[in-house]
Amino acid sequence: MRLLSRVLFILVVCLIALALPAVPVRAECVPYDIELSPESGPPGTEVEVYGHDFEANEFVDIRYDGVLVSEGTETGPSGDFRIIIRIPEGCSGHYQVHADVGHAEADAYFAVKPGLTVSPETGPLGTNVTVKGGGFAENEEGIEVMYYLNGSYDTIERNVVANAQGSWETNFQVPPSGRGEHKVDAQGPESKYYEVQDASFRVTADVGIDKSSGIVGDTITMTGSRFAVNEKGITILFDGEPMVTGITASPEGEWQASFEVTEMPTGSYSMTVEGEQTKKEDLRELAFKIEPDIVLSHTEGHVGTNLTIAGHGFAASEDVNITYDTGQMAITETNDRGSFDVSFLVPESKYGEHTVAAGYGTGNAANAIFTMESDSPPRPTLISPANRSRLGLMGNVTPTLQWSGVSDDSGVRYSLQIATSDTVTGTGELPDPIFSATGLVGTNCTLEETEALSQGTYYWIVQAVDRAENEGDWTTAYSFRVGLLPRWAFIAIIVAIVLMIAALIRALVRRRTIYYDRW
Repeated sequence: MRLLSRVLFILVVCLIALALPAVPVRAECVPYDIELSPESGPPGTEVEVYGHDFEANEFVDIRYDGVLVSEGTETGPSGDFRIIIRIPEGCSGHYQVHADVGHAEADAYFAVKPGLTVSPETGPLGTNVTVKGGGFAENEEGIEVMYYLNGSYDTIERNVVANAQGSWETNFQVPPSGRGEHKVDAQGPESKYYEVQDASFRVTADVGIDKSSGIVGDTITMTGSRFAVNEKGITILFDGEPMVTGITASPEGEWQASFEVTEMPTGSYSMTVEGEQTKKEDLRELAFKIEPDIVLSHTEGHVGTNLTIAGHGFAASEDVNITYDTGQMAITETNDRGSFDVSFLVPESKYGEHTVAAGYGTGNAANAIFTMESDSPPRPTLISPANRSRLGLMGNVTPTLQWSGVSDDSGVRYSLQIATSDTVTGTGELPDPIFSATGLVGTNCTLEETEALSQGTYYWIVQAVDRAENEGDWTTAYSFRVGLLPRWAFIAIIVAIVLMIAALIRALVRRRTIYYDRW
């Protein structure tokens, strides 16, 4: 009986030994394993998944909470691997990280905790900051956002509500606070502030300018605040070039400096500041736009004025059209700094304001105003025919009318009127002239045969008008009479003379006849 028992025992052991090769030896002696680093954090955390004791050269799939997040990573010769995954949006809690090589699996758990991010992370006071929360409880309500100020937290946003994934977003403006790091935290009914991974916002020094655009030669005033106490060596940079150097901040960390915009082509340029203790990267970058501008050598003048136009802030090495009102006067090319000089003679144009423009193609880039003079020319003096004079015997006269010349910077022309009445209008003109001429360039005018004057009394006046259309005063009317006698009287005289001559001839003939009769 004892022998039978031993035989049975040996048989059982042999059967067990025969069965052992069917079970993987490695599963008994070396377990598959993965480790997470870190093991907790808010959504968005980058986590390294480290796997070891797998078979060499196998392909691993990683799932997070059942969702495939990494596929086909090959293990090394020693059966290990390293994979970086980013924790997706989700509520607070523990989530499974699962590694699968087909015949072998391993799990680890990541603890999602609430956390914050801010954007931007630096800036001056008043910066609009976006705060995003993640990893809070599902649909958690009554969340408060806090800003660390003066040794304690101040609540700056209330009643924030998380979504079904435990995420939320809100905004706030950085309140008055000292330069440096300030924590931003949050808490809710289910997420305590000590559980929330906080963020921070760094208050930097601030700079400002009194204008964001202007022209070459403009003065820009720049101010700085929250610099280091009595900070020295502060420099203003315009497009990377130093404009003002050696600025020193006050004990309150404030300063102010001014400079003129240098000659540069049109465009937007960056303005920054740096000092001994303040890096330009820590300050917001300001922008200043240089706009085209023209300056006239004369803002007022007369026809024929030699006008020079100086342009600045235009595009570099570009053709620029110069116009006076709608007429093109010149084409010039800018230099490599967007500047030019060009001149032209002011054309004949009416008194008052006129637009001088410079631009590309058909579009104006800069305008200026030239004011044409409005001084009236002097009044001429009438010369011939003299006042109350007579012309011709019977009429049909084409007189030459002459007057004195006058001078005017814009040049002058003359207007002439002849009428049969000395009545004038309020402006000194003859209301019903029988002859009128304008734009006369000389100081006399001879009527044509078709304009001949018949017998009668006439009145004439002259006015000077300059090329800026300024009208001088009309002269006082002079009169002249055409014809010495009326036509009937002239005919009667002729008839009388003829009769007298006939009578004289008859008398002579009769006398001669009597003489010869006596002899």
